[in-house]
Amino acid sequence: MKQGILLCGHGTRREAGVKSFKRLVSILKERYQDAYEVDYGFLEFNHPTYEAAVERMYANGIRKIYALPVILFAGSHAKNDIPYELNTLQTYHDDLTISMGKHIGVSSFLLDLSVKRIEETEKNLPKVDRKDTCLVVVGRGTTDPDANSDVAKLTRMLWDGMGFGFATTAYSGTAYPKIDEGLQLVEKLGFKRTIVIPFFFFTGVLLERIYNHVSEMNANSDLEYVYTDPFGADELILQAFDERLHEAQNGIANMNCQLCKYRKQVIGFEEYQGKEQMGHHLNVKGILFEEDEKPNENQNGLGNKIKKMLGI
Repeated sequence: MKQGILLCGHGTRREAGVKSFKRLVSILKERYQDAYEVDYGFLEFNHPTYEAAVERMYANGIRKIYALPVILFAGSHAKNDIPYELNTLQTYHDDLTISMGKHIGVSSFLLDLSVKRIEETEKNLPKVDRKDTCLVVVGRGTTDPDANSDVAKLTRMLWDGMGFGFATTAYSGTAYPKIDEGLQLVEKLGFKRTIVIPFFFFTGVLLERIYNHVSEMNANSDLEYVYTDPFGADELILQAFDERLHEAQNGIANMNCQLCKYRKQVIGFEEYQGKEQMGHHLNVKGILFEEDEKPNENQNGLGNKIKKMLGI
């Protein structure tokens, strides 16, 4: 029996981000087509929702699904929201099994891809010694210190491995320092060049915000500020998904629970230990773009025509 892979996206308010995500889906569909039916869903904003994608696969005879989060670090989305959704969906069918894979996280593939993006950027610039260059790694930022610390760990590995004069971590939101605050701190250090690498898959509101801050800083400083491309659907990312799929297949897709605020009493987050798992995106599921292929729905029906006219 053919098995399924559900690619679990977050969702974005930028249509360009949705298109980039779908491009990754198409690449992975081709990569896994001999053994798996590949589908996708979004946690918020966009269609299809996870529920619609699972129902579509179930209608096609899929009874075993490996859910792979298209998420870099394990904040509340990977620890709470996605498992909550998948656990709920699995209860709809007694003969359906959904096994969730691990987020990408601290991975050799992610580290190698970061090096690749940095070197690509340096090739297009005048030569500056790395000792005169500062590296700023920008993560999404979460309320989970464990996820934020994973970004900081990769920052340190890039610093030591590539020989930058200094390296630091900033975040697009939620965690401190935010990107604009981080750049102001770096400015005081006086490095000739600062390279900003955003730890993001695709374009979107947050990535655009990062790029705008870097461009503004470069325009108003005597020092140089540049940014790299996001990770996209690079072959190294695809290999990371291969690894996560293998782990899910063999039951070894373990989360890092050593310093998880939901499992351990972590300083400053004591009230989160043992907190009930509950999704928090219920009010924004699929609110922006109508799904093109809902299971068992007539796309040419009057109801869908009215929805498209209204933009819902």
